[in-house]
Amino acid sequence: MQDRIVLGNEQETNRDESRQQDRPASGERRRFALALAGLLAAAALPLPRRALAGESGGLSLDVNGEVHVTNNAAHTAYHFSEEQLLKLPQHSIETATTWTPRSTFTGPRLADVLAIVGAYGSQIEIHTIDDYTCVVPVSDADRYGAVLAYAMNGRRLKVSDFGPLFLIYPRDQFPLELDGAAGDSKFAWQIVSMTIKP
Repeated sequence: MQDRIVLGNEQETNRDESRQQDRPASGERRRFALALAGLLAAAALPLPRRALAGESGGLSLDVNGEVHVTNNAAHTAYHFSEEQLLKLPQHSIETATTWTPRSTFTGPRLADVLAIVGAYGSQIEIHTIDDYTCVVPVSDADRYGAVLAYAMNGRRLKVSDFGPLFLIYPRDQFPLELDGAAGDSKFAWQIVSMTIKP
């Protein structure tokens, strides 16, 4: 009887060893589980705006905040598609900027975009692909005739050259007001959205 017990224990030991060889060690399983959890967590994170925009900088604009007109499902923002932006009256400003030589910038007027959404705030918080934010007064839209340029010298702006949208002021016409650091801070590029503030 004791021989049977010993033999039985050896068989159990052999079965346990066989199972352990088929499965990775608990440390390896733990590392695998952690790596898998990390990959799943990373997949759940939102993509950076630059990745979403792509190099071509898909032309679109979202305007939210203090607006009367919305067109998204949540009724919180107005989304301008490329087609809508291109259908707006196009205006050009010929000017130099700190970053470009004198060029012709073309796109819809900021005032037209604000009128479509029924903006009623006093400040525009501009958001860009790289998460830069700047604030300009709503009054700049009429005062300077600022343009949301999608083209420079007849060529569509890409993300690598200030696109998809570049807020352009007629700096050459208002050098005392728009030159220097204060003026430069109004020129925003790679624009993807605007929030109208009270």
